Amino acid sequence: MTPLDHGAAVAAETARFVAAVRQADAALPVPSCPGWTLGDLVRHAGSVQRWFTVLLQQRIQEPPRSRDVDLRLPERPEDYPSWLAQAAEEAAATFARTDLDAPMWAWGADQHARFWVRRMLFETLVHRVDAELALGAEPAVEPELAADGVAEFLTNLPFAAFFAPATAELRGDDRAIRFSSVDGGGEWLVRLRADGFGLDPDGVGATADATVRATAADLLLLLYGRLDRTSERVERSGDEELLAHWFAHSSF
Repeated sequence: MTPLDHGAAVAAETARFVAAVRQADAALPVPSCPGWTLGDLVRHAGSVQRWFTVLLQQRIQEPPRSRDVDLRLPERPEDYPSWLAQAAEEAAATFARTDLDAPMWAWGADQHARFWVRRMLFETLVHRVDAELALGAEPAVEPELAADGVAEFLTNLPFAAFFAPATAELRGDDRAIRFSSVDGGGEWLVRLRADGFGLDPDGVGATADATVRATAADLLLLLYGRLDRTSERVERSGDEELLAHWFAHSSF
């Protein structure tokens, strides 16, 4: 499979996001982000893109001590979509002049600049989905892109406890959950051990205590809490208590 161009995908996802919200009411509630309006959602996405872009420009080698960034946020929420589009343009320019294979601090598993491009991609994609859901549209995510998002989520989740403290409870006596794509996207086995949890790189074909099967897109939405595991689009088997424990503590 040809590796995804994460930088190009950031641009494409941002364009889809902007197109969805350009003429929308900024005061519209976003059900998948309780308490947020569409304006809040766009402001968050643009702020994250600008923050990650600054990190890449500085190519930081240790955790940042400040999150102060000149956001240049417009006064009117109706101008936020154009502002988000500009954030993606600035990000693309930074990607083009950055060695994305260069060593760099990151909070996740991949300690290279490319981590932040991939992370920006899925932050943008998930919030594009949030916007479309709020607007009553049926979001679509291409299988290859969704599978990459599932892998990115499950790879980095064990490192997320400092901002997602509930993940520290994802422990078990060598219990295993399989996430399986029904449209050829892939298969992932997560093991919960006494000392923590993580992907098992040799887990394909291994026995699992519980299995979740869906399209790659639905697995991605499920992992991010945008789809309930009881949905008819999700097939579950095995230990339901284990699955309940996972979804109660894996919020990202």
